[in-house]
Amino acid sequence: MIRLVAVTAIVGGIALLVTAVSALSTPDADPPPAPAAVESALHRTITAARDKLRRTPSDARTWATLGTSYVEQARVTGDPAYYAKARGALDESLKHQPDNGWALLGLGALANARHDFTTARDLAQRAAAVLPDTAEVYGVLADAQTQLGVEATATVQRMLDLEPGVPSFTRAAYELEQRGDVDGARAALERALEAAVVPAEVAFCRYHLGELAFDNGRLDEAETHYEQGLLVDPRDVVLSQGKAKVAAARGLLDEALGTYQDIVTRAPLPQLLHEYAVLLRRAGRGEEAVRQHDVVARQFALLAASGGSDDLAASVVAADRGDAATALRLAEAEWGRRQHVLVADALAWALHLNGRDAEALGFAEKAAGSGWRNAVFAFHRGTILAALGRPEAADVLEEALRINPHFPDAGAARATLAGLR
Repeated sequence: MIRLVAVTAIVGGIALLVTAVSALSTPDADPPPAPAAVESALHRTITAARDKLRRTPSDARTWATLGTSYVEQARVTGDPAYYAKARGALDESLKHQPDNGWALLGLGALANARHDFTTARDLAQRAAAVLPDTAEVYGVLADAQTQLGVEATATVQRMLDLEPGVPSFTRAAYELEQRGDVDGARAALERALEAAVVPAEVAFCRYHLGELAFDNGRLDEAETHYEQGLLVDPRDVVLSQGKAKVAAARGLLDEALGTYQDIVTRAPLPQLLHEYAVLLRRAGRGEEAVRQHDVVARQFALLAASGGSDDLAASVVAADRGDAATALRLAEAEWGRRQHVLVADALAWALHLNGRDAEALGFAEKAAGSGWRNAVFAFHRGTILAALGRPEAADVLEEALRINPHFPDAGAARATLAGLR
């Protein structure tokens, strides 16, 4: 049994999606034109739910399934307009059956997606009181607890005990990775892959195995996992993103840029748009990079209009664009809501960009204190130490390059090291 478990919000969709598909998919549901595996399953689930509700409009469980599927549709497509549809369906479920656990579970997933993690935690706890033996409830609860910087080990252990499948093992992997146990994280993801049944799960596991390998500097291993995943689902956006990152790391910028251009057209997610913009700037195509960042800004505005926020991602984007004041304002706002190590790192970097290195170092140490072998954390901490004239700066920057010599700021790390020497 894998122990020591936690998670980020991104893995929650698989658990909810599989539950929805098993509850509603019908053989005669119309297939979508040619989407990726996850979107295909969602399309079938949503179509089946709508058909069933036309026949039985007071079915609270089906309204809950529809709402939860809309939450996942928003994540897959990058379109926050689905959040309003999700809320409407979930509210309708509660109208027909007040305090039913499936609607509360869906509302918790919706709150996580909107980064309202406190509300998500509270809703998941209410759902757990109604559905104490349902694994997906503990996934939503663990997602919220982890993002709030709260210990989630017992919650996900409960999920593992109830259902040792893909969602549980991927949460275990993330926790192990955060604590610096890369081998343990890989083993947990391999267990998840063994448990994977549907193509969406296989692709999901392959992607995260690829990410773990890439983040630890193993390009060949990462590429193999991305390619194996694409054999299962050739149109998967994040697997294509992984392939593009490998190409960029190998200096194949034209290939990487072509892939990014395709995937941001299909899924204009802020993270993908931002990575595309960074790569465009690296290729000397600054005006195009600015246009992509303008699209990112519009995506953040749409998210805000739908009732959500992502100040962490917005702070990272602002920092990369050189808007130090905005980066700091957003990072401080996010830290006021939750004390996750990713937020600590973003706040440390924003403080550094504003010339407040003495304050920045404390937050950089918080990020490093998790034990996560994270090249970006080490680069930020090493740069802050260098700005403070601390002798250990070179060792920390070298550690960043040992962890992953291909991370986006590897060139800056080498340049700072050269200056120190």
